[in-house]
Amino acid sequence: MNACNSRFKMQNANTSRRRKNPVTSASTFARLLCLHFAFCILNCVDASAQQPLLLDRIVARISGNEVTLTDLQTARGFGVVAGPTEATALEQLIDRQLLLAEVARFPPPDPAETAVAAEVTREKAAAGNRLQELMASTGTDEARLHDIARDTLRLEAYIDQRFGTSMQVTDDEAAAYYGAHPDEFRRDGAAIPFEAALPVARERASIERRKEQVQRWLYDLRGRADIAVPKS
Repeated sequence: MNACNSRFKMQNANTSRRRKNPVTSASTFARLLCLHFAFCILNCVDASAQQPLLLDRIVARISGNEVTLTDLQTARGFGVVAGPTEATALEQLIDRQLLLAEVARFPPPDPAETAVAAEVTREKAAAGNRLQELMASTGTDEARLHDIARDTLRLEAYIDQRFGTSMQVTDDEAAAYYGAHPDEFRRDGAAIPFEAALPVARERASIERRKEQVQRWLYDLRGRADIAVPKS
């Protein structure tokens, strides 16, 4: 009888231990699952710390193409566009994008690599002592600087191809420029006679006339494009 009772108690004890095992397993699994999620979260936080998410702002849309604040900061920082205000610089960048679209339609020959390298040097000089900071903040690398320089030279070549490098002006047009810009024709505080100033007046009148033609063309391009500048 005692032997039977002993065996019965041992069976009850074993049964109790077996009944506790699923609870223990579930608890262990839950702890492991929590540790796994905690490890994943730490990894994500660490990755975020190493690679911060940069949010950009759209400053203009040109016929479906977006121009971001970083694009504008890059163009201003490297002297591609200039202006006393961000709004002025943005207008110049919009013009540049319109011109690049025209260049894509009727591309001139690619510029020489020596010319591109010289333009990259000019861009870096425009950035001055902010060069490294500007490249880091805008995500600009050497390849991007090369592309910007190439685009600038292609734009210049396209405009020269379309409008010529100079405009023929008459003496009357040169005289009109001379009369409209008297401060440009003074030496030691005295006015330079028109006859002596004629070659320079003619050259500057030619440059002015060419600029006017380019501006009229740009005005036409703007009229045909869908341009939107979101309010900041």
